[in-house]
Amino acid sequence: MALDGYADQSLTRRAMKAEILDAETELRLAYAWRDQRDEEALHRLITAYMRLAISMAAKFKRYGAPMNDLVQEAGLGLMKAADKFDPDRGVRFSTYAVWWIKASIQDYVMRNWSMVRTGSTSSQKSLFFNMRRVQARLEREADGRGERLDRHQLRQMISIEVGVPLHDVEMMEGRLSGSDYSLNATQSSEDEGREWIETLEDDGQQAEHIVEHDRDMDTLRGWLVSAMQELNERERFIVRERKLRDAPRTLESLGKELGLSKERVRQLEAAAFGKMRKSLSNQSTEVQSFLV
Repeated sequence: MALDGYADQSLTRRAMKAEILDAETELRLAYAWRDQRDEEALHRLITAYMRLAISMAAKFKRYGAPMNDLVQEAGLGLMKAADKFDPDRGVRFSTYAVWWIKASIQDYVMRNWSMVRTGSTSSQKSLFFNMRRVQARLEREADGRGERLDRHQLRQMISIEVGVPLHDVEMMEGRLSGSDYSLNATQSSEDEGREWIETLEDDGQQAEHIVEHDRDMDTLRGWLVSAMQELNERERFIVRERKLRDAPRTLESLGKELGLSKERVRQLEAAAFGKMRKSLSNQSTEVQSFLV
């Protein structure tokens, strides 16, 4: 690759000592790479403009990313620019490369700013990189007029200035207010301090609810077993097939198996439920609803 051989500590020095290309040489190298895939020409072209990539990377240090990583991303943008550059358009390579370098660095900064995706649309990117600058300018101008803007007014003015919806401004303000924090970090500097994750409410069922539910189900199961014992074998079979299967059988299918008409099966089912209701008359109304 064109950047091979650059050590992190010597990258800037090498870039500063690189040749400065005139327009004619730059054009010749661009043609050599585009038409002949001449890697030596590509290397010279990228090396000559690596100082531009480093200069642009330095402007993004305030976002907290390591400088070495920013320079690497800038170099990737420079290589993409060299690969896509069309010398026939009559534009200097440096002018064309600026956009690719900046886009590569911005994508890296936004990907690494937060574990939560910060934004992907052009308007969100513009807001991410310009919001603080625009906000500072608006506040200075308001101070110069002797005005004091509240948060809502300021957000509305930023929305109009940058050309994005108000809710995007509100969302980005929260994202830019601070970096991510680990839920496993302790709340205090003490060794035995409680972790933040321990303060989150458990959305699952609490232990007392689980115990109560299991107890009720055991009681219900016992009542049903007791009521089923009041039925004869054929009635128990009908109740099991009609009410206790995941896919209840139809009266018609039971009638064919038992050699009875569909109406007779319905009558036996009703009689069985009547017996069970009588057995459960002094028990829970919850069980009786099962027989409806």
